[in-house]
Amino acid sequence: MSGRDPQPDLFGGGPQDEPAARAPRGRASKGGIAPAPADPALAALAARIPGTVRFGTSTWSFPGWAGIVYGGEHDEAKLARDGLAAYARHPLLRAVGVDRSFYAPLTAPTLERMAAAVSPDFRFLLKAHAALTTPRSARRPAFLQGAPEAFLDADYATRVVVDPARRLLGDKLGVVLFQFSPLGERVLRHRALLLERLGAFLAALPRGVAYACEWRDAAMLGPDYHATLAAAGAVHGFCAHPRMPPVDEQGAGPDAAGTAAGPLVIRWLLRGDRGYDEARAEYAPFDKLCDPDPAVRRRIAAMLASAAARGREAVLIVNNKAEGSAPLSIAALAREMAGGVGG
Repeated sequence: MSGRDPQPDLFGGGPQDEPAARAPRGRASKGGIAPAPADPALAALAARIPGTVRFGTSTWSFPGWAGIVYGGEHDEAKLARDGLAAYARHPLLRAVGVDRSFYAPLTAPTLERMAAAVSPDFRFLLKAHAALTTPRSARRPAFLQGAPEAFLDADYATRVVVDPARRLLGDKLGVVLFQFSPLGERVLRHRALLLERLGAFLAALPRGVAYACEWRDAAMLGPDYHATLAAAGAVHGFCAHPRMPPVDEQGAGPDAAGTAAGPLVIRWLLRGDRGYDEARAEYAPFDKLCDPDPAVRRRIAAMLASAAARGREAVLIVNNKAEGSAPLSIAALAREMAGGVGG
């Protein structure tokens, strides 16, 4: 399981929390949060990125992004409640990862307000509830106490995650991501059976939604795994994480050959020599690139450029713990990408 960056109280219940129609860049929305002042260089950079490629961050509620994403200083709760509309006006941020849904399913009012806060071109990468990816034999974290046993339960996934999201987010639902925490040897010794159950689970989910599976066990990778995903119309969720092989070495089969049916999904989460708690302590308040990782940046940029060249949709979600500030990592990666786009 990844370290938790909670999205507290995504939206409150009062009238002042209702997102307004998009205000011109630089002006506050109804929630009282303005985007950072317009930067012509960022706008020009965004124009050079293929439209099939979307960048986003893991959540949006970081006070340290004042002057980078937001035009003023606000606390985390205020940003979580009212900041999405301002976040979505950043020229490079056309997606966002929703981590809160991993810990508890989102309510219908929350999904409705998320959808209302962003433009039709914006996409959400929604992490599925952890009950779906936690085996019965695993130790259940505190946040799952009281949650049903629902490991690879397609009915639960459909009722609680997929149907509400596709109904209320519509086309703004980009990807439903199933993140599997380290499973342990007791589960991995039955890898073939697990792949069979995974394939049946994915095949039973509603069609017309992009599904991705992300792991913390390299042993799950392999041609049979990628074939299982392809047969069900799902894709691998590539992740830059210390427990996994280099991000561009995780593919085989359809992903590597460029014939996967769904989008390319990448999450840049953490340096190979850092833990979440260590990175959080060193990098907060996430307002600068503390620990640049140009090698991983180049790998991801090449993957995105290759997908764009084939006309394949791609979404990259970046965590603050990757280099110190997710929006600044995205800007640096966009510059890397743009260097190979038209000169």
